[in-house]
Amino acid sequence: MKIAVLADDDQVEELTSGIIGIIWERITSLDETIPPADAYIILSETNTAIFKNITKPVLLNSVAHTLKELNAPSNVLRINGWKGFLSRKCWEVAGLVNEGAVEIFSALGKQILVVADEPGLVAARPIAMIINEAYFALEQGVSTKSEIDTAMKLGTNYPFGPFEWAFIIGLHPIYDLLHLLSLSDTRYTPSPLLKKEAAV
Repeated sequence: MKIAVLADDDQVEELTSGIIGIIWERITSLDETIPPADAYIILSETNTAIFKNITKPVLLNSVAHTLKELNAPSNVLRINGWKGFLSRKCWEVAGLVNEGAVEIFSALGKQILVVADEPGLVAARPIAMIINEAYFALEQGVSTKSEIDTAMKLGTNYPFGPFEWAFIIGLHPIYDLLHLLSLSDTRYTPSPLLKKEAAV
């Protein structure tokens, strides 16, 4: 099986680690000629216009924006391609999961959880909120980043503290999701410090 992937070096390493039996072809831009493949994994861009000529399954990292909003064709599936989520055994998937898509996920060694085509999918929402609350606590002088991380890991048995998560994922996608969700629900309003550090 051949899969073409558009991603940065860290994402490619996380995605491909430990997976055998797949021929990976790296593409650097959606502007170039897209090679023939059994599937496409697009982790770096959300331009769906290029997919109009592709009939094979496309796994698209689009945590914040829905397939409907992107006007994506039926062969495009949304996944959470945030760094730190690609190595999980179970992936959240929004969209039409047909037999061809199931074969791709099976080859990747991934179980799938089909979720609604909503902003944030499922897991990204609470992670973004935890990070946001940690930034509010930091703004209020409750504690330092390091101490907040330690308290969360010891108190909740999370694998990472909120600031560690923010470093792994990157602040820009977290801010984008929070900002989008805050347009319909003010509880998602991003912390001013998070916004500043995301350099938005």
